[in-house]
Amino acid sequence: MRYLGVHFVKNRTMKCSLNAAKRGFYRAANSIFSKIGRIASEEVVLQLIKSKCVPVLLYCVEACALCHV
Repeated sequence: MRYLGVHFVKNRTMKCSLNAAKRGFYRAANSIFSKIGRIASEEVVLQLIKSKCVPVLLYCVEACALCHV
């Protein structure tokens, strides 16, 4: 079930799925790489990833308690 951008997984305890967030992150990163290729420097690429891709990955993460499984 998806509610406000958070994907909940059916289980005995409350769990959230981050698969959609990871897909969005990779989609945004691949879009950046396809547009700039090897033209830009590493610093520019990292700044673009930090400013455009990481927010996609972290959107609504604070709504779920993250644990290492």
